[in-house]
Amino acid sequence: MAKQLFAIVKLQIKGGAANPAPPIGPALGAKGVNIMEFCKQFNARTQEMKDKLLPVIINVYSDKTFDFVIKRPPVAAQIKEMSKISKGSDQSNRKKAGGITWDQIKKIAEDKLPDMNCFTIESAMKMIAGTARSMGLNVVGEPPFKNN
Repeated sequence: MAKQLFAIVKLQIKGGAANPAPPIGPALGAKGVNIMEFCKQFNARTQEMKDKLLPVIINVYSDKTFDFVIKRPPVAAQIKEMSKISKGSDQSNRKKAGGITWDQIKKIAEDKLPDMNCFTIESAMKMIAGTARSMGLNVVGEPPFKNN
């Protein structure tokens, strides 16, 4: 017999660094989840992704058991890592924080594609380029596809 879904909790946690402190403890404790068990499982599965911010979706069932899905790091975090900036520009249309190449955008798109709501690399690249522009980065070079 299938378990009945009780709640869905969405969090962003650094890889290998889950602990019962806020925001994890209060979010899961309110749903009746064993917080330490979640922290142990999460840290074991994310050891190789230390210090990367990881979105996680936790499904809590009516018998207080849980399972979770770990997504790839957010696009903005990957852009900051690739372009080696600490934060985006506060005035993205006036002040530029740096630049990013189409090759770097393609690497991010290939990594993030399973989590995105698009089907082709080209559309994922366009979405990521838009995010980079809104962060105040110049997209350097010619796009490897025809603009529609």
